[in-house]
Amino acid sequence: MPSLKPRTSKRRSARRGGLIHKPHGVLQPRVQKVGPEHFGIVCVDCAKVRSRWLLCNFYGTVLVPPTDVAHSKYDFLAMETRLRQALAEHDIQDLVVAIERTGNYHLPVKRALSRANFECRIVHPFATKQLRQPADPGNKTDDTDLAAIFRAASTGFGLLEQPLSPLDEQLRLLVRHRRDLIYKRSALCCQMREHLEATLPGFAACFENLWDSAVGLYLACAFSSPEAIRQAGTEGLAQRLRESKLRFQTPMLGKIATWAGRAAAPHSQAAIHHQILLGLEADRTQKTAHIEALECQLAGLLVQTPYVLLLSFPGIHVVSAAELAGELGPIEHYANARAITGRSGLYPARYQSDQVDRDGALIRCANRRLRAALLMVADNLAKCNPHFHALAAIWKTNRKDPRRTRIKIASRFSRIAYQMVAGRQVCRHPAIRQRSLILDKLLQFHREHATPPAQTTRDLQAAIEHLPVSERAVEAVPLAQQLEQTRTARRRGPQPLADVLPLVLAKLGAGALQLSPSGDRDPS
Repeated sequence: MPSLKPRTSKRRSARRGGLIHKPHGVLQPRVQKVGPEHFGIVCVDCAKVRSRWLLCNFYGTVLVPPTDVAHSKYDFLAMETRLRQALAEHDIQDLVVAIERTGNYHLPVKRALSRANFECRIVHPFATKQLRQPADPGNKTDDTDLAAIFRAASTGFGLLEQPLSPLDEQLRLLVRHRRDLIYKRSALCCQMREHLEATLPGFAACFENLWDSAVGLYLACAFSSPEAIRQAGTEGLAQRLRESKLRFQTPMLGKIATWAGRAAAPHSQAAIHHQILLGLEADRTQKTAHIEALECQLAGLLVQTPYVLLLSFPGIHVVSAAELAGELGPIEHYANARAITGRSGLYPARYQSDQVDRDGALIRCANRRLRAALLMVADNLAKCNPHFHALAAIWKTNRKDPRRTRIKIASRFSRIAYQMVAGRQVCRHPAIRQRSLILDKLLQFHREHATPPAQTTRDLQAAIEHLPVSERAVEAVPLAQQLEQTRTARRRGPQPLADVLPLVLAKLGAGALQLSPSGDRDPS
């Protein structure tokens, strides 16, 4: 893969000074203060139902030998009691707990020791592996892992984790759950396509996108063979669709009838394939409804964070902003924009020896979920944002690697996003002439998801709290126009916007705006 980062960054990194250890893992000042023999390190190797731990001083002298502890309330209390007795016996004046990250199995130990007021640090399994192999090559046991965890913690690789607020934890869990449902729904669509081809060969080709066509999915479930569609004819198909209250176009029905006359013979077990297809379609419909409900819930959480300001950037919508907010967490955890690209691993691996100096693929040790969220945003910007769309077209003309294009867009956007969220400001990029309207995007999102008016009002009012005061008047203009159109439109039935928009305009400070019944503004 070609270089993804300018060579000047290597020169800059070569001149950078400081400690070799990780910033959050440095223990030397604390060790010097109390003395190495009075500084303790508790090493914990976690598993599913039990963990193994030991206590050493900073020199590596074992004070409590390797001991098993089951993941239960009373075993954790017994571990705490024995640990405090050892601290008093050996005069340990300062202590850290180094826990190896093991999926989610390390969390019960971490919670128990954190409640006991012990400082818990997390050691990545990659660091444990690299520090175990030189001392114990070909020998992987719990005790050798404990020794490697001690080496990692004492050399600065036991890192503190920044705590998340309940809001950020909810946002992250729901974002990941939605993404998991998206993957499962995609797998269902692939299975449905296989059974559909066995039942109605070539039927999916009649539609540009079968999964976005309510007519196509209905007919695929209503008819189990091309012969049944031929017998129904165009009039029969139209009648079935009218009874189901589905809108359709007559030329499309003619296209389907033409396909049915030329369709190949279905599978010998087409009835069984069709039965399976119906079950998969019910599962897909259920997951789609669940995904839409999750998206409404994510919107309600997003508006409570400053990440809602990202909606002012053209090409970023509610779901993209929520995914990025969930994976990034509080923006206060990042010192600058480079911390975002560093955590997501948006830079190449480097190999340098003497005069050989080259880049490789992206580094493997990174937060893959955050990287995926940034690259997903980069794909959206390359299609929907005029500025990045033009840049992507230029780079494509210059025959740049498409992967390089995605990474450059993601890196640039991470810098812009940091300035917007950390600075609590809307989009002010010099290459973007007009920013998107945050409240207009939220209103459009809730209309598409048929959100109840009460929730729509709450979300819009929560988003206003994060808007700069100088930008509220700009956001109020299109809302006032929509309110005027809603009042003057002669439509039957409920119009929830007429109830939502006055409250939102009052929150924006535009509540004094008067609209005449004819739709013309009062000159006064």
